[in-house]
Amino acid sequence: MTRRDYLAALAVVVIWGLNFVVMKVGLQGLSPSLLGALRFAAASLPFLFFVPWPRVPLRFVLAYGLAQGVGQFGFLFFALHLGMTAGMASVVMQTQAFFTLGLGALLLGERARPQQWLGVGLAALGLGCIAVAHGEGPQQMTLIGFVLTLGAAFMWAASNIVARHASAAASGYDPKAFIVWSSLVPVLPFLGAALWIDGPETVGASLTGLSLGSLLSVLYLAWLATLLAYTLWTRLLQRHPVGRVAPFSLLVPVVGLWAAAAAFDEQPSPLQWLGSAGVLAGLLVHQFGALGLSAWQRWRAG
Repeated sequence: MTRRDYLAALAVVVIWGLNFVVMKVGLQGLSPSLLGALRFAAASLPFLFFVPWPRVPLRFVLAYGLAQGVGQFGFLFFALHLGMTAGMASVVMQTQAFFTLGLGALLLGERARPQQWLGVGLAALGLGCIAVAHGEGPQQMTLIGFVLTLGAAFMWAASNIVARHASAAASGYDPKAFIVWSSLVPVLPFLGAALWIDGPETVGASLTGLSLGSLLSVLYLAWLATLLAYTLWTRLLQRHPVGRVAPFSLLVPVVGLWAAAAAFDEQPSPLQWLGSAGVLAGLLVHQFGALGLSAWQRWRAG
């Protein structure tokens, strides 16, 4: 990886790490459904006339938009709205790696290595600690928020499977074009949900009274977290082995926990810190277990 590649990876880590705080800010003035509609409208509509079709079969664009847009961020926005803390959300969302492992084995026939299942076990113990530490007070993680965040991580994994199928069907496709056109898919479902749940009058009042903080949150989520970060990440995956790129995602919860503490004074409980350590340990074993096992075998051999 070149210096430019490292800078791109670190930029993605910072953007995605701050992402959870920005979502919380956006949800202070917008409902989850309306925030989703505005985010994906801003990520798609201004660019459709300038960005060509990504030359990917329509079914993959639709499937990715539904899984990543409606599924992942629908669950995540409602989780944050219903009491999931920004810091813990940044940790729990990383379980997408384990859901991807399971879906890959089930749907793609990919064989998981023993150390990867060990990583799943460690992460499961960590998630158990985080779940037990839920509460209902200010700045505490609610149980429904935790469950919905797990649902968001699962839908992220589903979108990863769709992206793998898309790469196999149309190798070398333009990731920016794919993100722009797939971002069009969630707009109507989110808008329909906003009109149904919030009501037309509330939606109209939210749009006419849009605050500067809400507007900046929408633009950050659309242009930085969606278009820029996902494009940079996809290009890194196209140019380098997954094993070299994926470990950078381990830094996202570090940024997320720091940002949440700085912005909202979120202070995880000792049990949540223990659970976060378990999840991150599981991710480390999942990503680097094969290297560690190989090094240990070489050491044993002499």
